[in-house]
Amino acid sequence: MTKISVIGAGNVGAETARRCAEKGLGEVILVDIIDGVPQGKALDILESAPVEGFACKVTGTNDYSRIKGSDIVVVTAGLARKPGMTREDLVIKNAAIIKAVAGNIKAFAPNSIVIVVTNPLDVMTQLMKEETGFDSRKVVGMAGILDSARLASFIWLETGISPNRIEAMVLGGHGDAMVPLPKYTLVDGKPVEKVLPAEKVAALIQRTRDGGAEIVKLLKTGSAYYAPSASAASMVEAIVKDTKKVVPCSAYLEGQYCISGVYIGVPVRLGKKGIEEIIELELSEAEENALNASAQVVKDTFKLCGK
Repeated sequence: MTKISVIGAGNVGAETARRCAEKGLGEVILVDIIDGVPQGKALDILESAPVEGFACKVTGTNDYSRIKGSDIVVVTAGLARKPGMTREDLVIKNAAIIKAVAGNIKAFAPNSIVIVVTNPLDVMTQLMKEETGFDSRKVVGMAGILDSARLASFIWLETGISPNRIEAMVLGGHGDAMVPLPKYTLVDGKPVEKVLPAEKVAALIQRTRDGGAEIVKLLKTGSAYYAPSASAASMVEAIVKDTKKVVPCSAYLEGQYCISGVYIGVPVRLGKKGIEEIIELELSEAEENALNASAQVVKDTFKLCGK
């Protein structure tokens, strides 16, 4: 059976563990440094098995050695944003956490595929790659799926068209520097610009860009976790089931889109080997410029990690 370890037993981590178990993706190990928290949440999830009808074991621990032999490690550990805090504000504190987590992954799960969820996401994913020394195809960030889901949700609310008939595409850095692509965002097979007026599309894109901050402001003492965990679990599923599904994720570019040496959101094909292909879409000059600007933001922010 596939072994999936989730590092960080906060809201995102616990929900990711639950979703993976309910999807029947494999044995789940939930890890956190706070005594009792991963154990209690894992036990609670386990006790829902007879009700939900899954049979995947879920175990909580404070011992990193329990991730030994993991096929996939999902990293959610880190501080959540507070109202008024930008993603960049998180860099220094979360970088220290990611460095510690990366050391344990390298020691106990050197053959795993790592999915990073910790913010600022693109920067933390790059730091994870550098600290573990893993092949870039085996270190991927969860970003574009979430941003695209948010855009699709807002289009659904605006048009009333089922989200199952909406395909959204958002590239670039996760946060203010994201690059939504209206021409690749389809509503019943039509570009969203042919379904909604330009000013409405622009407003929905801006709401998507502010999506995380909007939830932080509403919650006041936390950040989003239902949609992020769903996005992370969907990536785990694509890898475990080797679906070759094409989804936007944070990937390390080495010349694709004329960008090198940085993690940024682009469409990738996910399978049992991790990132099996980076898909290059045809972009307009404006979109290329926006993606390059987004990549530069990530590069500049990464310098705060002290690398």
